[in-house]
Order: sequence, then structure tokens, then C-alpha cells
Amino acid sequence: MNNWLFYNGEVIPVETPIISANNRGLRFGDGLFETIKVIRGEMPLFHLHMERLTKGLAVLNTQLPEKYTADYISQAILELCNRNNINGAARVRLTVVRGNGTLFATDELFASIIIQAEPLAGDYLVFNETGLIIDVCPGIQKSCDQLSNLKSNNYLPYVMAAQYAWQHQLNDCLVLNAHNRICDGTIANVFRVHQNSIYTPPLSEGGVAGVMRQYLLTELPKAGYTVQEKICTPEDLETANEVFLTNALFGIRWVRQFRNKIYSNKLVTILHSQFIGS
Repeated sequence: MNNWLFYNGEVIPVETPIISANNRGLRFGDGLFETIKVIRGEMPLFHLHMERLTKGLAVLNTQLPEKYTADYISQAILELCNRNNINGAARVRLTVVRGNGTLFATDELFASIIIQAEPLAGDYLVFNETGLIIDVCPGIQKSCDQLSNLKSNNYLPYVMAAQYAWQHQLNDCLVLNAHNRICDGTIANVFRVHQNSIYTPPLSEGGVAGVMRQYLLTELPKAGYTVQEKICTPEDLETANEVFLTNALFGIRWVRQFRNKIYSNKLVTILHSQFIGS
């Protein structure tokens, strides 16, 4: 199982060398990635993943061959899952790297694409009743520019935040921007509940443009909820009633504690049941 990957149109053994020392993705983090959930041949939010990937490629001035349409990519993902005998849910990582070259020039017209697939843990839809414990990563600040919202291979701020979380027995860690306001978590966007309103930081604050975040911003108002994009400081989290994190794989995860603040989960439980299911 999981013995195959997709690389530039071919399915090859995972141990096959594919990246040279001159690869710009390796040397400079020059590329993008998407983490996509597959459930029994279906890919929830796939269109949002493709929208984000397309926008990111445009920002980076990176091109894929014309055949890499959404249909082609979706078919490649499903065929790879089948090749790896993944019959349940799968976690798929799609990586795009520009190719070989120097900082100023690339040797190749088109970027390379790598797709990996592995089974997703069976509890991916289960509400996390014990809740997460989170804090802010000190000493790391993200910029707020046209690169900030990309799901970029240059992931160092989140790598450092994840290390801090692991070292301090936290479930996740939040990353601040240069204004000491909250961007997002290591692999998730952050939402907070004040009274009956739901808030999440605007993308201008520097967070990654999460697909589950986008989905909820669209669907919550349709279901009658008040949701707004609003800047968030650590102090705002300490006065919130509830907090939850979102990403494409696990949907909504309840945060039980931020620093000394303990949260309830009444609304988060309802949202998870309504938008994620079991």
C-alpha cells in the first residue's frame, strides 16, 4: 500500500528519485501544494482547491502543461488512490515545483507536479470531544503581502510553529503577523465565537487562504449564522466564548483551551454536525 506516486504524467514507485540538487522547490521553496481529501471516489471542495492552486500559480508566474486541467488532475488522483489500494478515505498531497535552475532563471518552461496518496485516519469525521490546547508561537511573524495567502512550499513559519507546539505539548500553535495579530494555525484557519457571531481573520492579515475557511464563509450565512472577517489579537481569543480550527481534511476541530482560557463547545458541536457530519 502507498507504494506509488504520480510524477509528471506517470505513476512510478515511491522510491524513484525525482528531484535533483538544482531543483528550485528544494533550493528556494519555489512552489505550491494542496492537501486534498478523497472519500470513496469523491473529493469534497475540490473546485476550491483548484481555484486556489490556479490563483497561486498565477501569482508565482508558474505554468503547468495545458493537459493539467481540473478533470485531468482529479482523474490522476483517483487512479493513484486505486493503485495504492486505498478503499476508504485518503489524504492526497499535490505538489507543484518550478523545476531546475538558479534563483534568477529556470531551465524548464513548465513546472513539475507530484501527487502522493495515503490512507486518512478513520476518525477524520469524528468530533474531537476532548478539544485542542493551543497557544501562540513566539518569535515568528508572517508578512502581509501577495505571497501570504498562498499554500506555498516555503512553509518555514509553520514548521517552526509546529515544532514549538510539539516541544510544549500543544495540539497546535497560532502564527502572528508583523502587527502581532493572529494569521492562522500551522495547518488550519482560526475562527472565534463572541456571543452569537462568528469571526475569522481576513486574508489581509497574512493567513493561508484555506478552502474550508472559504466554504464556511459562503455556507454559514446561508444557514442563518452571522459570520464576519475581523482582525484578531491574542487578547480577542481570551475573551471569546468558543474557538475552532478548520482545514480541508478534518473540517472543524474544537479548541478547548488557549493559554488560561477554557472554552465551551455548544455552537462548535452544532456547526460540526451541520457542516461536517459523521
